Amino acid sequence: MTLSETLLLILSVLGIFTTIIIITRVFGLRTFAKMSSFDFASTVAIGSVLASVILNSDYSILKGGIALATIIGFQTVFAFLVRKSDFFKKIFTNKPQIIMWNGKILHEKLKSCNVSEDDLIAKLREANVHDFNDVKAVTFESTGDISVIHNSKQKAVDYRMFTDVNTDHLHV
Repeated sequence: MTLSETLLLILSVLGIFTTIIIITRVFGLRTFAKMSSFDFASTVAIGSVLASVILNSDYSILKGGIALATIIGFQTVFAFLVRKSDFFKKIFTNKPQIIMWNGKILHEKLKSCNVSEDDLIAKLREANVHDFNDVKAVTFESTGDISVIHNSKQKAVDYRMFTDVNTDHLHV
């Protein structure tokens, strides 16, 4: 394998990886609950490389090793940049969204998160909510999961619970 073939392989991995992240950011995480778009891209890319090495006789172990090392190296650099740079975090991670606030369902937020009211109510049942008025907040997390904060004692929720959440137009 020549140096130019190696560089082309590395660029292909980075290109397809970036494409997968963009696709999951544009179309949402609903089908990839519990995974960030980056986790999903990593999983797909690694699976693809492994399948190619196993099934394709033209795809050598060396090429597969380089591709896997590139993916893992990219993953490490990406995680570092997201952790250290607000710019990268804003571009490459989904911000959690409030979809229910103080007992009121925010239908526009449900729609933008591609969550049905039935899905929301199922999550409320899972959280053992007895009355909408007991719900302080429901958050559609960056992983695609739904978190429910509720109590029947009318206790206020600590504002720090929402430091990374999109709370536009809410009084937190």
